[in-house]
Amino acid sequence: MKKLQGIAVSPGVAIGEALVLDMEGFRIPRRFVARDTVEYELERLEQAIESACAEIARNRDAVTGELGDKYGAIFEAHLQILQGSQLRDELEELIRERHYSPEYAVSRVMRRYAEVFQKVQNRNVGDLADIEKRLLRQLLGRRREELAELTSPVLVLAHNLTPSETANLDRKFVRGFVTEVGGPGSHTAIVAAALEIPAVVGTGPFMTEVSGGDLVIIDGDKGWVILHPDEETIARYRHEAEQLRSMAARLGELRDLPAVTADGVRIELMGNIEFPYEVDHCVERGADGIGLYRTEFLYLGTDREPDEEDHFQAYSRVVRTMAGKPVTIRTFDLGADKVPNLPSPEDERNPALGQRSIRLSLRNVPMFRKQLRAVLRASALGNVRVMFPLVSTLLELRQAKMILADVMEDLEERQIPFRRDVPVGIMVEVPAVVMMIEHFVEEVDFLSIGTNDLIQYTLAVDRSNKDMVWLYNASDPAVLKLIDKTVQAAKRRSLPVNLCGQMSGNPLYTMLLLGLGLRQLSVPPSAIPEIKRLCRSVTMRDCESVARHALTLENARDVTSYLRRELNKQRSEFTA
Repeated sequence: MKKLQGIAVSPGVAIGEALVLDMEGFRIPRRFVARDTVEYELERLEQAIESACAEIARNRDAVTGELGDKYGAIFEAHLQILQGSQLRDELEELIRERHYSPEYAVSRVMRRYAEVFQKVQNRNVGDLADIEKRLLRQLLGRRREELAELTSPVLVLAHNLTPSETANLDRKFVRGFVTEVGGPGSHTAIVAAALEIPAVVGTGPFMTEVSGGDLVIIDGDKGWVILHPDEETIARYRHEAEQLRSMAARLGELRDLPAVTADGVRIELMGNIEFPYEVDHCVERGADGIGLYRTEFLYLGTDREPDEEDHFQAYSRVVRTMAGKPVTIRTFDLGADKVPNLPSPEDERNPALGQRSIRLSLRNVPMFRKQLRAVLRASALGNVRVMFPLVSTLLELRQAKMILADVMEDLEERQIPFRRDVPVGIMVEVPAVVMMIEHFVEEVDFLSIGTNDLIQYTLAVDRSNKDMVWLYNASDPAVLKLIDKTVQAAKRRSLPVNLCGQMSGNPLYTMLLLGLGLRQLSVPPSAIPEIKRLCRSVTMRDCESVARHALTLENARDVTSYLRRELNKQRSEFTA
């Protein structure tokens, strides 16, 4: 048994068989072959080895001719391993005696070799990975077995998953996933929360230690991944999963009750959604509306730009389902490299600081107008708000509002119904906006604090970098002071202010946020019951006391420790 520590990005516990995707996306199943097909499978393995050897020999000769014998020797070493009798004998034994498929046998043997090589100095594990991939390419015909083709429950283990790959996971069969890289604020992490499956990212290398079909446990609450668990660990986690289901049932009883503090202050609990179907989860959990409707899914996993009707159908589905409750639609928050048919920026060394979000919209006005037309058309069906992401200057906001006004005029001329007084807001996620907040509150109808990016830009830390997790922290006093300044400015103007980053869905911060003056929180649908329970169990006086004390602390560690103690007090009273 081996326990890996990663970053918890979506809560829950999942126990099941691993589906391993290597760096190139090959799926290596744990598959057994029929007894009467063993000879055929051995022949297939032999052909794969011969083809791989021929490929390596060609590379050896080409490199030797170009760079000399020293470099050609690298490929000669690969040939010796592949042509050696030890490897072939081990592979043949697994296929003949255990009836493993050649793909699974190759994965199993080469990863065991890699473990041994890692313990021996001057032995390059990368050589073994290269050999394994060559054989798998031959056996699998260079064809990736798509995650969409799953027919049984699995836990996906991968070096990385792109946001589009994560978005396309089949929720019916993918019960959880783990990646070697990634951070808590990455888009992949956000999509994982939307899928409501346990997920852990940033574990570091583990792919050489697991094969498809191995039993794995994903603890999405503590950020643990357990490979090859023993029976005692399996039993403990099954019991824990049952406790979580029992707690969820208790929290479900709060569905139709409002989020009102013990001393009578009403809190609006909204839902963050990524996909249209999530609106059903929000309704099921008694959400007061949609505080953040991310629209990026329309651009992910497709090779064409969505048209106006694609946008309208997605938005109208959510607006109709919410039946008059507010739906805040954020215009697309992507970089140019993620949008089909747009040329990639030539000098985009740091995408987080480059051409993305509102900046990209303002540089591609026809695409921006297309989305705004759909949002306005949907506004005729219910209570719609439009929100611009990553605004950093007043000029950007004014340009966006001018384009919105122009789209309104166009719809009026065509006699297409829409709501003329649709509320317009911005995401507060750049420190420059907070510094100019007194001016921004004069020009918008509402504010929404996006802590995922606000933390990133305040602390100059990549939110997707697992090595920077120690610095990417919502508890940092600088972040808290920016939130406080924003809320106070909105309060002076009687302007609605929401907080919709991942911070809002974490019970650790609920009392702090209420104490800072927030009366609206937008959280992942799965977090609504727990946050509602906490809101109903605290008094505003206690929350304000927590906030005042937290603002006096000097570092994130002290803030987190203090908030955890206060949360544990509330939880102990609830479970008593």
